[in-house]
Amino acid sequence: MPNCSENYESEISDGKNIRSITCKFCNSVILTPTSASFTSFEFQLPLMRQSKTNEQNPESEAVSLFWSVGDMFTFQNVGFSNTVGNNKYLTCADCEAGPIGYHDIPSKISYVALTRVLHC
Repeated sequence: MPNCSENYESEISDGKNIRSITCKFCNSVILTPTSASFTSFEFQLPLMRQSKTNEQNPESEAVSLFWSVGDMFTFQNVGFSNTVGNNKYLTCADCEAGPIGYHDIPSKISYVALTRVLHC
C-alpha cells in the first residue's frame, strides 16, 4: 500500500489538497493533488455501514471537515446517488463504498468528507 494518511492537517497547503485523495477500501483515486479546497462546516452524513433493519431511517453522523469541488468533472472516480432532498451522495465509483460525501444540488458544489478518504 502506498504511503497514505488519514491525518488531514498535513494535507492542506494554501487551502488545497497536497496529495491525491483516494478510497479507503480500494485505493482508487478520487481527486488529484490541488483539485479540491478545504472547508469546514457541520453536515449530517449517513454512516457508511448501515443496519438492514433501519433502511427507512438511516443512521448519520456529524461531519465537519470537507474537500469542496465546484465542478463534478474534476473527480476521477466518483459515483452519485439518486437525489435525496437537495443532495446526492458521493461514492467510490470503483468499489461503491460510501457515502464519502455529498453533492449539494442548489449550489452545484460537492463535498468529500476528509475522514472518509485517504491522502496518498
